[in-house]
Amino acid sequence: MDGQLRDVRDELQRDPYPHYDRARRAQGLTRVPELDAWLVARDADVREVLRRPEDFSSANSLLPDVLPSPAAFAVLGGGFGGRPVVVTSDGARHQQLRGPIVRGLSPPRVAAVLPYAAERAAALVDAFAPDPKNGRVELMSAYAERLPGDVIGRIVGLDPADVPAVVHGGHRAEELLFRPLEEDEQIAAAEDVVAMQHILDRYIREWHARPREDLVSEIVASVTEGAEAGELTLEQRHEAVAHLQNLLIAGHLTTTALIGTTVLHLLRHRRQWELLCAEPDRIPAAVEEAARYDTALQGFRRITTRPLTLAGTELPAGAMVFVAFGGANRDPARHARPDEFDITRAPERHLAFGFGAHGCPGAQLAREQLRLSLRELTSRLPGLGLAADHRVTMRPTMIHRSPYRLHLTW
Repeated sequence: MDGQLRDVRDELQRDPYPHYDRARRAQGLTRVPELDAWLVARDADVREVLRRPEDFSSANSLLPDVLPSPAAFAVLGGGFGGRPVVVTSDGARHQQLRGPIVRGLSPPRVAAVLPYAAERAAALVDAFAPDPKNGRVELMSAYAERLPGDVIGRIVGLDPADVPAVVHGGHRAEELLFRPLEEDEQIAAAEDVVAMQHILDRYIREWHARPREDLVSEIVASVTEGAEAGELTLEQRHEAVAHLQNLLIAGHLTTTALIGTTVLHLLRHRRQWELLCAEPDRIPAAVEEAARYDTALQGFRRITTRPLTLAGTELPAGAMVFVAFGGANRDPARHARPDEFDITRAPERHLAFGFGAHGCPGAQLAREQLRLSLRELTSRLPGLGLAADHRVTMRPTMIHRSPYRLHLTW
Protein backbone atom coordinates (compact mmCIF):
# COMPACT_ATOMS: atom_id res chain seq x y z
CA MET A 1 0.00 0.00 0.00
CA ASP A 2 1.41 3.40 -0.97
CA GLY A 3 1.96 6.10 1.64
CA GLN A 4 -0.88 8.36 0.48
CA LEU A 5 -3.51 5.61 0.66
CA ARG A 6 -2.13 4.51 4.04
CA ASP A 7 -2.43 8.07 5.37
CA VAL A 8 -6.04 8.32 4.17
CA ARG A 9 -6.87 4.96 5.70
CA ASP A 10 -5.26 5.94 9.01
CA GLU A 11 -7.38 9.09 9.07
CA LEU A 12 -10.51 7.03 8.43
CA GLN A 13 -9.67 4.53 11.14
CA ARG A 14 -8.77 7.13 13.76
CA ASP A 15 -12.22 8.70 13.32
CA PRO A 16 -14.53 6.54 11.20
CA TYR A 17 -17.77 8.20 12.33
CA PRO A 18 -17.96 10.92 9.65
CA HIS A 19 -17.49 8.20 7.02
CA TYR A 20 -20.30 6.15 8.56
CA ASP A 21 -22.57 9.20 8.53
CA ARG A 22 -21.95 9.80 4.82
CA ALA A 23 -22.50 6.11 4.04
CA ARG A 24 -25.82 6.06 5.93
CA ARG A 25 -27.05 9.12 4.00
CA ALA A 26 -26.05 7.75 0.60
CA GLN A 27 -28.31 5.70 -1.65
CA GLY A 28 -27.42 2.04 -1.38
CA LEU A 29 -23.96 0.99 -0.20
CA THR A 30 -20.79 3.08 -0.43
CA ARG A 31 -17.58 1.63 -1.82
CA VAL A 32 -14.61 2.60 0.37
CA PRO A 33 -11.21 2.05 -1.32
CA GLU A 34 -9.31 2.44 1.97
CA LEU A 35 -11.14 -0.62 3.31
CA ASP A 36 -11.23 -2.37 -0.08
CA ALA A 37 -14.89 -3.10 0.69
CA TRP A 38 -18.47 -1.91 0.49
CA LEU A 39 -19.32 -0.13 3.75
CA VAL A 40 -22.44 -1.37 5.56
CA ALA A 41 -23.21 1.32 8.15
CA ARG A 42 -27.00 1.34 8.72
CA ASP A 43 -28.34 -0.61 11.66
CA ALA A 44 -30.96 -2.45 9.59
CA ASP A 45 -28.42 -3.41 6.90
CA VAL A 46 -25.83 -4.58 9.44
CA ARG A 47 -28.42 -6.76 11.13
CA GLU A 48 -29.49 -8.19 7.77
CA VAL A 49 -25.92 -9.23 6.96
CA LEU A 50 -25.43 -10.79 10.38
CA ARG A 51 -28.69 -12.73 10.04
CA ARG A 52 -27.51 -14.29 6.76
CA PRO A 53 -24.18 -16.04 7.39
CA GLU A 54 -24.90 -18.41 4.51
CA ASP A 55 -24.86 -15.42 2.11
CA PHE A 56 -22.15 -13.37 3.84
CA SER A 57 -19.25 -15.65 4.75
CA SER A 58 -16.84 -14.88 7.60
CA ALA A 59 -13.88 -16.44 5.80
CA ASN A 60 -12.18 -13.06 5.35
CA SER A 61 -13.04 -11.58 8.77
CA LEU A 62 -9.40 -11.25 9.81
CA LEU A 63 -7.99 -10.25 6.45
CA PRO A 64 -4.82 -8.31 7.32
CA ASP A 65 -4.34 -4.70 6.32
CA VAL A 66 -0.61 -5.35 5.87
CA LEU A 67 1.21 -8.40 4.55
CA PRO A 68 4.38 -9.15 6.55
CA SER A 69 7.68 -9.24 4.68
CA PRO A 70 9.14 -12.58 3.51
CA ALA A 71 11.65 -12.39 6.38
CA ALA A 72 8.82 -12.00 8.92
CA PHE A 73 6.90 -14.84 7.25
CA ALA A 74 9.99 -17.02 7.61
CA VAL A 75 10.01 -16.35 11.36
CA LEU A 76 6.28 -17.10 11.61
CA GLY A 77 6.96 -20.41 9.90
CA GLY A 78 8.65 -21.55 13.10
CA GLY A 79 5.45 -21.12 15.09
CA PHE A 80 1.96 -22.56 15.15
CA GLY A 81 -1.50 -21.47 14.05
CA GLY A 82 -2.47 -19.98 10.72
CA ARG A 83 -5.62 -22.11 10.59
CA PRO A 84 -9.32 -21.08 10.43
CA VAL A 85 -10.69 -20.00 13.80
CA VAL A 86 -14.17 -19.34 15.13
CA VAL A 87 -14.46 -15.82 13.68
CA THR A 88 -13.32 -16.98 10.21
CA SER A 89 -15.44 -20.13 10.03
CA ASP A 90 -18.96 -20.78 8.81
CA GLY A 91 -21.65 -23.41 9.27
CA ALA A 92 -20.94 -26.64 11.10
CA ARG A 93 -17.24 -25.89 11.57
CA HIS A 94 -18.09 -22.57 13.18
CA GLN A 95 -20.49 -24.25 15.60
CA GLN A 96 -17.90 -26.91 16.44
CA LEU A 97 -15.27 -24.28 17.27
CA ARG A 98 -17.70 -21.94 19.03
CA GLY A 99 -19.13 -24.62 21.34
CA PRO A 100 -16.26 -24.85 23.85
CA ILE A 101 -15.91 -21.06 23.98
CA VAL A 102 -19.60 -20.61 24.77
CA ARG A 103 -19.33 -23.23 27.51
CA GLY A 104 -16.07 -21.76 28.81
CA LEU A 105 -17.57 -18.27 29.03
CA SER A 106 -20.96 -19.36 30.38
CA PRO A 107 -22.63 -17.20 33.08
CA PRO A 108 -21.60 -19.58 35.91
CA ARG A 109 -17.94 -19.54 34.79
CA VAL A 110 -17.96 -15.77 34.43
CA ALA A 111 -19.53 -15.44 37.89
CA ALA A 112 -16.86 -17.75 39.31
CA VAL A 113 -13.99 -15.56 38.02
CA LEU A 114 -15.45 -12.23 39.21
CA PRO A 115 -13.96 -12.34 42.74
CA TYR A 116 -10.52 -12.81 41.18
CA ALA A 117 -11.20 -10.00 38.70
CA ALA A 118 -12.22 -7.67 41.54
CA GLU A 119 -9.08 -8.59 43.48
CA ARG A 120 -6.86 -7.89 40.46
CA ALA A 121 -8.62 -4.60 39.69
CA ALA A 122 -8.04 -3.39 43.24
CA ALA A 123 -4.41 -4.53 43.23
CA LEU A 124 -3.67 -2.75 39.95
CA VAL A 125 -5.14 0.51 41.27
CA ASP A 126 -3.20 0.05 44.53
CA ALA A 127 0.00 -0.09 42.49
CA PHE A 128 -0.45 3.31 40.85
CA ALA A 129 -2.58 5.19 43.36
CA PRO A 130 -1.01 4.92 46.82
CA ASP A 131 -2.01 8.56 47.35
CA PRO A 132 -5.71 8.94 46.39
CA LYS A 133 -5.45 12.74 46.49
CA ASN A 134 -2.44 13.42 44.28
CA GLY A 135 -1.02 11.37 41.44
CA ARG A 136 -0.57 10.59 37.77
CA VAL A 137 -0.92 7.42 35.71
CA GLU A 138 -0.89 6.20 32.13
CA LEU A 139 -4.01 4.07 32.43
CA MET A 140 -3.63 1.87 29.35
CA SER A 141 -0.31 0.30 30.38
CA ALA A 142 -0.93 0.39 34.14
CA TYR A 143 -4.44 -1.01 34.12
CA ALA A 144 -6.44 -1.44 30.88
CA GLU A 145 -3.82 -3.62 29.19
CA ARG A 146 -3.34 -5.77 32.28
CA LEU A 147 -6.69 -6.63 33.89
CA PRO A 148 -8.29 -8.34 30.85
CA GLY A 149 -5.21 -10.49 30.22
CA ASP A 150 -5.11 -11.62 33.84
CA VAL A 151 -8.81 -12.48 33.79
CA ILE A 152 -8.94 -14.40 30.50
CA GLY A 153 -5.71 -16.15 31.50
CA ARG A 154 -7.40 -17.27 34.71
CA ILE A 155 -10.45 -18.59 32.85
CA VAL A 156 -8.33 -20.48 30.35
CA GLY A 157 -6.03 -21.85 33.03
CA LEU A 158 -2.70 -20.18 32.25
CA ASP A 159 0.01 -19.86 34.86
CA PRO A 160 0.07 -16.15 35.86
CA ALA A 161 3.78 -16.14 35.01
CA ASP A 162 2.93 -16.87 31.36
CA VAL A 163 0.20 -14.24 31.00
CA PRO A 164 2.45 -11.20 30.25
CA ALA A 165 4.16 -12.97 27.34
CA VAL A 166 0.84 -14.19 25.96
CA VAL A 167 -0.72 -10.73 26.21
CA HIS A 168 2.36 -9.15 24.63
CA GLY A 169 2.27 -11.70 21.81
CA GLY A 170 -1.36 -10.84 21.16
CA HIS A 171 -0.58 -7.14 20.85
CA ARG A 172 2.32 -7.92 18.53
CA ALA A 173 0.16 -10.14 16.32
CA GLU A 174 -2.27 -7.26 15.87
CA GLU A 175 0.55 -4.85 15.05
CA LEU A 176 2.10 -7.23 12.55
CA LEU A 177 -1.14 -7.67 10.59
CA PHE A 178 -2.71 -4.23 10.89
CA ARG A 179 0.12 -1.67 11.10
CA PRO A 180 2.92 -0.91 8.62
CA LEU A 181 6.23 -1.70 10.33
CA GLU A 182 9.83 -1.55 9.16
CA GLU A 183 11.21 -4.99 8.35
CA ASP A 184 13.36 -5.28 11.48
CA GLU A 185 10.33 -4.44 13.62
CA GLN A 186 8.21 -6.95 11.69
CA ILE A 187 10.78 -9.63 12.45
CA ALA A 188 10.83 -8.68 16.14
CA ALA A 189 7.02 -8.76 16.26
CA ALA A 190 6.97 -12.14 14.52
CA GLU A 191 9.43 -13.49 17.09
CA ASP A 192 7.14 -12.35 19.91
CA VAL A 193 4.15 -13.99 18.24
CA VAL A 194 6.02 -17.27 17.77
CA ALA A 195 7.15 -17.20 21.43
CA MET A 196 3.51 -16.86 22.46
CA GLN A 197 2.48 -19.71 20.17
CA HIS A 198 5.08 -22.04 21.66
CA ILE A 199 3.74 -21.27 25.14
CA LEU A 200 0.23 -22.14 23.99
CA ASP A 201 1.43 -25.30 22.24
CA ARG A 202 3.01 -26.42 25.52
CA TYR A 203 -0.30 -26.00 27.32
CA ILE A 204 -2.18 -27.82 24.59
CA ARG A 205 0.14 -30.82 24.68
CA GLU A 206 0.07 -30.96 28.48
CA TRP A 207 -3.71 -30.61 28.65
CA HIS A 208 -4.16 -33.27 25.94
CA ALA A 209 -2.05 -35.71 27.92
CA ARG A 210 -3.88 -34.90 31.18
CA PRO A 211 -7.32 -33.44 30.38
CA ARG A 212 -8.97 -31.22 32.97
CA GLU A 213 -12.36 -29.59 33.42
CA ASP A 214 -11.26 -26.37 31.76
CA LEU A 215 -11.39 -24.39 28.54
CA VAL A 216 -8.06 -25.55 27.08
CA SER A 217 -9.10 -29.18 27.39
CA GLU A 218 -12.40 -28.44 25.65
CA ILE A 219 -10.59 -26.62 22.83
CA VAL A 220 -8.21 -29.55 22.35
CA ALA A 221 -11.18 -31.93 22.30
CA SER A 222 -12.97 -29.79 19.71
CA VAL A 223 -10.10 -30.01 17.20
CA THR A 224 -9.40 -33.72 17.82
CA GLU A 225 -13.01 -34.91 17.65
CA GLY A 226 -13.14 -38.19 15.79
CA ALA A 227 -9.34 -38.59 15.78
CA GLU A 228 -7.57 -41.61 17.19
CA ALA A 229 -6.27 -41.45 20.74
CA GLY A 230 -2.59 -40.77 21.30
CA GLU A 231 -0.23 -37.94 20.54
CA LEU A 232 -1.60 -34.88 18.83
CA THR A 233 -0.64 -34.58 15.20
CA LEU A 234 1.21 -31.46 14.05
CA GLU A 235 -1.90 -30.31 12.21
CA GLN A 236 -4.03 -30.71 15.36
CA ARG A 237 -1.50 -28.68 17.32
CA HIS A 238 -1.63 -25.93 14.68
CA GLU A 239 -5.44 -25.88 14.83
CA ALA A 240 -5.57 -25.85 18.62
CA VAL A 241 -2.98 -23.06 18.91
CA ALA A 242 -4.80 -20.95 16.32
CA HIS A 243 -8.09 -21.41 18.17
CA LEU A 244 -6.64 -20.69 21.61
CA GLN A 245 -4.63 -17.71 20.35
CA ASN A 246 -7.76 -16.20 18.78
CA LEU A 247 -9.74 -16.69 21.99
CA LEU A 248 -7.06 -15.07 24.14
CA ILE A 249 -6.55 -12.10 21.83
CA ALA A 250 -10.30 -11.50 21.61
CA GLY A 251 -10.53 -11.94 25.37
CA HIS A 252 -8.05 -9.23 26.27
CA LEU A 253 -7.59 -6.77 23.39
CA THR A 254 -11.29 -5.95 23.01
CA THR A 255 -11.82 -5.40 26.73
CA THR A 256 -8.63 -3.34 26.98
CA ALA A 257 -9.98 -1.09 24.23
CA LEU A 258 -13.40 -0.86 25.88
CA ILE A 259 -11.93 0.19 29.23
CA GLY A 260 -9.78 2.85 27.58
CA THR A 261 -12.51 4.43 25.46
CA THR A 262 -15.04 4.36 28.30
CA VAL A 263 -12.79 6.20 30.74
CA LEU A 264 -11.76 8.64 28.00
CA HIS A 265 -15.33 9.65 27.16
CA LEU A 266 -16.47 9.84 30.77
CA LEU A 267 -13.63 12.22 31.59
CA ARG A 268 -14.26 14.27 28.46
CA HIS A 269 -17.85 14.64 29.68
CA ARG A 270 -17.01 15.77 33.18
CA ARG A 271 -20.56 16.11 34.49
CA GLN A 272 -21.28 12.50 33.55
CA TRP A 273 -18.15 11.30 35.35
CA GLU A 274 -19.21 13.23 38.45
CA LEU A 275 -22.73 11.83 38.17
CA LEU A 276 -21.32 8.31 38.03
CA CYS A 277 -19.17 8.98 41.10
CA ALA A 278 -22.22 10.26 42.98
CA GLU A 279 -24.61 7.57 41.74
CA PRO A 280 -22.73 4.28 41.16
CA ASP A 281 -26.01 2.50 40.40
CA ARG A 282 -25.73 4.12 36.98
CA ILE A 283 -22.61 2.08 36.13
CA PRO A 284 -24.44 -0.66 34.14
CA ALA A 285 -26.14 1.98 31.97
CA ALA A 286 -22.81 3.77 31.52
CA VAL A 287 -21.25 0.51 30.30
CA GLU A 288 -23.93 0.09 27.63
CA GLU A 289 -23.71 3.72 26.51
CA ALA A 290 -19.92 3.61 26.28
CA ALA A 291 -20.03 0.39 24.24
CA ARG A 292 -22.61 1.92 21.90
CA TYR A 293 -21.05 5.35 21.56
CA ASP A 294 -17.49 4.32 20.66
CA THR A 295 -17.51 0.64 19.83
CA ALA A 296 -14.25 -1.16 20.61
CA LEU A 297 -14.62 -3.61 17.76
CA GLN A 298 -15.81 -1.37 14.95
CA GLY A 299 -16.74 -4.21 12.64
CA PHE A 300 -15.68 -7.19 10.57
CA ARG A 301 -15.37 -7.97 6.89
CA ARG A 302 -17.68 -10.45 5.18
CA ILE A 303 -17.59 -11.86 1.63
CA THR A 304 -20.64 -12.71 -0.45
CA THR A 305 -21.14 -16.36 -1.36
CA ARG A 306 -23.51 -15.63 -4.30
CA PRO A 307 -24.83 -12.70 -6.29
CA LEU A 308 -27.30 -10.74 -4.16
CA THR A 309 -28.75 -7.31 -3.46
CA LEU A 310 -28.20 -5.40 -0.21
CA ALA A 311 -29.68 -1.96 0.46
CA GLY A 312 -30.48 -1.69 -3.23
CA THR A 313 -26.88 -2.37 -4.30
CA GLU A 314 -26.24 -5.40 -6.47
CA LEU A 315 -23.22 -7.38 -5.29
CA PRO A 316 -21.57 -10.23 -7.21
CA ALA A 317 -20.33 -13.39 -5.56
CA GLY A 318 -17.00 -12.70 -3.88
CA ALA A 319 -17.76 -9.06 -3.06
CA MET A 320 -16.20 -7.80 0.15
CA VAL A 321 -18.29 -5.81 2.63
CA PHE A 322 -17.24 -4.16 5.89
CA VAL A 323 -20.02 -4.63 8.44
CA ALA A 324 -19.66 -1.57 10.68
CA PHE A 325 -21.00 -2.22 14.17
CA GLY A 326 -19.79 1.26 15.08
CA GLY A 327 -21.80 2.76 12.21
CA ALA A 328 -24.97 0.94 13.23
CA ASN A 329 -24.54 2.15 16.81
CA ARG A 330 -24.66 5.79 15.62
CA ASP A 331 -27.63 5.28 13.29
CA PRO A 332 -30.35 7.90 14.04
CA ALA A 333 -32.94 5.49 12.68
CA ARG A 334 -32.18 3.26 15.67
CA HIS A 335 -30.79 5.56 18.38
CA ALA A 336 -32.04 9.02 19.36
CA ARG A 337 -29.29 11.67 19.47
CA PRO A 338 -26.76 9.01 18.39
CA ASP A 339 -23.71 11.30 18.40
CA GLU A 340 -24.27 12.36 22.01
CA PHE A 341 -22.59 10.49 24.86
CA ASP A 342 -25.26 10.25 27.54
CA ILE A 343 -25.11 7.70 30.34
CA THR A 344 -28.60 8.71 31.51
CA ARG A 345 -30.31 7.35 28.40
CA ALA A 346 -32.21 4.11 28.78
CA PRO A 347 -29.97 1.25 27.65
CA GLU A 348 -30.78 0.26 24.07
CA ARG A 349 -30.07 -2.83 22.00
CA HIS A 350 -26.83 -1.98 20.25
CA LEU A 351 -24.38 -4.01 18.18
CA ALA A 352 -21.14 -3.43 20.08
CA PHE A 353 -20.81 -7.17 20.65
CA GLY A 354 -22.18 -8.26 17.29
CA PHE A 355 -25.36 -10.20 16.69
CA GLY A 356 -26.54 -13.61 15.54
CA ALA A 357 -24.37 -16.65 14.94
CA HIS A 358 -21.15 -14.69 15.46
CA GLY A 359 -22.34 -12.65 18.46
CA CYS A 360 -19.50 -12.27 20.96
CA PRO A 361 -19.61 -15.12 23.51
CA GLY A 362 -17.43 -13.02 25.84
CA ALA A 363 -19.81 -10.06 25.99
CA GLN A 364 -20.82 -10.70 29.60
CA LEU A 365 -17.20 -11.06 30.71
CA ALA A 366 -16.25 -7.79 29.02
CA ARG A 367 -19.21 -5.96 30.59
CA GLU A 368 -18.39 -7.28 34.05
CA GLN A 369 -14.76 -6.20 33.84
CA LEU A 370 -15.79 -2.72 32.74
CA ARG A 371 -18.30 -2.50 35.59
CA LEU A 372 -15.63 -3.54 38.08
CA SER A 373 -13.22 -1.01 36.63
CA LEU A 374 -15.69 1.86 36.85
CA ARG A 375 -16.63 0.97 40.43
CA GLU A 376 -12.97 0.87 41.41
CA LEU A 377 -11.99 4.14 39.70
CA THR A 378 -15.07 6.20 40.64
CA SER A 379 -15.01 5.14 44.28
CA ARG A 380 -11.28 5.52 44.85
CA LEU A 381 -10.30 8.30 42.45
CA PRO A 382 -13.30 10.61 41.98
CA GLY A 383 -10.93 13.47 41.17
CA LEU A 384 -9.56 11.62 38.14
CA GLY A 385 -9.13 13.76 35.02
CA LEU A 386 -7.33 13.91 31.69
CA ALA A 387 -3.80 15.27 32.04
CA ALA A 388 -3.72 18.84 30.75
CA ASP A 389 -0.47 18.27 28.85
CA HIS A 390 -1.62 15.09 27.07
CA ARG A 391 -3.18 14.97 23.60
CA VAL A 392 -5.14 11.75 23.18
CA THR A 393 -4.49 9.88 19.93
CA MET A 394 -6.69 6.99 18.84
CA ARG A 395 -5.07 3.89 17.42
CA PRO A 396 -5.67 3.57 13.66
CA THR A 397 -7.49 0.25 13.62
CA MET A 398 -11.03 -0.96 13.07
CA ILE A 399 -10.42 -4.07 15.16
CA HIS A 400 -9.68 -2.75 18.65
CA ARG A 401 -10.39 0.98 18.76
CA SER A 402 -8.79 2.66 21.79
CA PRO A 403 -6.42 5.44 22.84
CA TYR A 404 -2.74 4.68 22.36
CA ARG A 405 -2.10 6.13 25.79
CA LEU A 406 -4.34 7.73 28.42
CA HIS A 407 -2.45 9.98 30.81
CA LEU A 408 -4.58 10.87 33.84
CA THR A 409 -4.08 12.96 36.97
CA TRP A 410 -5.93 13.38 40.24
